[in-house]
Amino acid sequence: MDHKNIPHSKEACKASVNAVRDALYVVNGKWKLPMLVSLMNGPKRFKELQRDLEEITPKVLSKELRDLELNGFVTRTVYDTTPVTVIYERTDYANSLSKVIGELHDWGMKHREHIKQMSRDEAEARKAVTV
Repeated sequence: MDHKNIPHSKEACKASVNAVRDALYVVNGKWKLPMLVSLMNGPKRFKELQRDLEEITPKVLSKELRDLELNGFVTRTVYDTTPVTVIYERTDYANSLSKVIGELHDWGMKHREHIKQMSRDEAEARKAVTV
């Protein structure tokens, strides 16, 4: 969709806002997109995901995985082993977010550099004032 050619009408605006809200509702929160990024490298077990995400609690990881599964982004496969093995992997539908995730990654890297540059500029400004 070419966003420059969206008609500028009240209905088009409302439809655009609703589309973005729907998308954010599905991938909302701190963990869902990072979980999908982790699963880009292939299927993982629960503990592998938890290690990748470092600060996530098991309770939150479990809830977020259920949400992703409910929305068709993740499949959960249980293997009858001792102990039971559970593998999570991205679905083809989740792969439809790859372009969005790539754009967020690129923007995030630029933003991180922007913040660092602002901090450097501020430090230089303070140094100039005290000299």
